[in-house]
Amino acid sequence: MEKLPEVQPLDHPAVLVQEFIYEIENAPTPECHASTVEVSNGTVIASWFGGTKEKNKDVGIWISRNTDGTWSTPVEVANGVQEDGTRYPSWNPVLFKPKNEPLYLYYKVGPSPQEWWGLYMTSEDDGKTWSEPVMLPDGILGPIKNQPIQLENGIVISPSSNETKSGEWTIHIEQSADNAKTWSKTKPLNDPAEFGAIQPVVLNHSNGKLQLLSRTKNNVVTQNWSEDSGKTWSTMTATPLPNPNSGIDGVTLKDGRHLLIYNPTSKNWGDRVPLSLGISKDGKNWERVIDLEPVRETTDRKGEEYSYPTVIQAEDGKVHLVYTWNRKTVKYMVLDPAKIK
Repeated sequence: MEKLPEVQPLDHPAVLVQEFIYEIENAPTPECHASTVEVSNGTVIASWFGGTKEKNKDVGIWISRNTDGTWSTPVEVANGVQEDGTRYPSWNPVLFKPKNEPLYLYYKVGPSPQEWWGLYMTSEDDGKTWSEPVMLPDGILGPIKNQPIQLENGIVISPSSNETKSGEWTIHIEQSADNAKTWSKTKPLNDPAEFGAIQPVVLNHSNGKLQLLSRTKNNVVTQNWSEDSGKTWSTMTATPLPNPNSGIDGVTLKDGRHLLIYNPTSKNWGDRVPLSLGISKDGKNWERVIDLEPVRETTDRKGEEYSYPTVIQAEDGKVHLVYTWNRKTVKYMVLDPAKIK
């Protein structure tokens, strides 16, 4: 049997909840990855892709709901079965609730990230039931990994990216002025010869100032800035944050601070362990304050992975986050940001 590290509860005053959405012995699929979370009318909804292994045709999109402190049995709500019976893998679900709109579930279907296409479903009952899938327009992929944000003027800023068959990685922004009904997109916001970047995160510095942080092939998190609510963007530059070519996510808190969940390593000195929380007042100077999954004393690190976080702040101020736990289950945490110093 595969050896997994022992689960050690994290002892920090900011941590209010830490649990698995499902126990490994009750796993609905052998593997899972790329989880996302949203809170809608007091219900916590989580989604992820699961199957025998990433990229396999049996990988579908799964959902679990938490209304009373207990997670429901996961159910598959979408897959890549086509009208002619062909089946493709599903990828990277993203939950998002625009103001006064249904809950959206974006995801991708296709043989690979170089060939996938974007779809979405909506739910009017906080994730209990879902509409039939709708394909996004040609050229619009939807949020690739991390959630869109909605500005005070109602414009939705959706962080997206492209991977080509020739190996080029570029990021771009997809925008909607009508609550995610129709979309436009920017040109690529990076030179792939300088930085190979995907899966951006949007942070909102207010007064039209936005920041993108991206995963890269270059062992570093990169940044772009906008001073006009995302109409134009600065050239991509490196931040001081390391990145082992692994997904990150962040959120601008109600108190104005910015929170980032990331693997603080590079390929040269680690991979997707540990998984840490950083905090910043300006998006430039980051302090690593909590290791959500620290490096443990173990002789066998093979297969150990804590990665692909999604983090949000709910209306009540609490921070909710999910992430891949060794590709075997999804870890869920609730934090009190007032206790993150």
